[in-house]
Amino acid sequence: MSNKLIGEMGLHTKISNIFAARNIITAKDALSMTEFELMELLDVGMKEIRLAIALISEATSPPCQSKKVENEHLLGHLPTHLKGLDETLCGGIPFGVLTELVGPPGIGKSQFCMKLALSASFPVAYGGLDGRVIYIDVESKFSSRRVIEMGLKSFPEVFHLKGMAQEMAGRILVLRPTSLANFTESIQELKDSILQNQVKLLVIDSMTALLSGENKQGAQRQPQLGWHISFLKSLAEFSRIPIVVTNQVRSQNRDETSQYSFQARLKDGFQEHTKTYDSHLVAALGINWAHAVTIRLVLEAKSGQRIIKVAKSPMSPPLAFPFHITSAGISLLSDNGTELKGPGINTIHARGHSDMINFHADCS
Repeated sequence: MSNKLIGEMGLHTKISNIFAARNIITAKDALSMTEFELMELLDVGMKEIRLAIALISEATSPPCQSKKVENEHLLGHLPTHLKGLDETLCGGIPFGVLTELVGPPGIGKSQFCMKLALSASFPVAYGGLDGRVIYIDVESKFSSRRVIEMGLKSFPEVFHLKGMAQEMAGRILVLRPTSLANFTESIQELKDSILQNQVKLLVIDSMTALLSGENKQGAQRQPQLGWHISFLKSLAEFSRIPIVVTNQVRSQNRDETSQYSFQARLKDGFQEHTKTYDSHLVAALGINWAHAVTIRLVLEAKSGQRIIKVAKSPMSPPLAFPFHITSAGISLLSDNGTELKGPGINTIHARGHSDMINFHADCS
């Protein structure tokens, strides 16, 4: 499929000729580049590029399997097996977009990701996707032993079957890039690998750690971050799988707005931002990244209790769910979410003022 000729895909003659003139002949040639790279190389607008990429992706997608899936929502979502959260997200983590987990160290982001990896590799009959997982483990937090423990506690009827634990763990490919350059090289090779190996989930834990390791100031990081944002969004749309990325936190300045523009209130046709004068934690990768993700889940500790906040979602209003971490992984204390309002949706608490993390990754 990736070697299919662009000239045979029904693109408008003008754009097809431009691809040919720049020696972009096959689907693989086009889909191995970011939208921004294509826009610069072909000298056409982003609208035309996105339309062309959508047509090429559709033409090269493998045909739908005739096998009927018992749960219809599995065609478009990866269940978290947290009932209230899955209901809020209309089935779980959606395919084809970026989902972000934000929170301070030790709050449970990696635990959440490992449980998702287990769910993606699990048999369809038990609520999984029966696929493989690529887990990019930047901070060496992934543990096969922990994944097996979660499986044994959460799905004992399956994991006690002979050889099942080893098979599930073996479906998760863990990559540990040593630098941002190494990571960039790895993800550029992922498109073909995802299709050829029935990969059903990509996890990057964490993007912030990769950028922090480059020892560059925030302004210098932005071109690199912009390229990765574009590439990951394109990869999610092309592969039609969920991509989950973790993000760390940093201290919020006293005069910094706590709202992102997608949450700003409208007043007389203009966006009205609410300022805060308290010290809070905010997501480290900044507003451009915040706009790139479709789902943002914030994990925080407030008043001695861990909370998952659905801070950004096109499917629901902002909601908060209390949770704890057990041997089975993350578990909700209540399936009924509490609706959130105001600038506190994206501020992040960590146990108390004296325990706040002072993460000065100035990536915004």
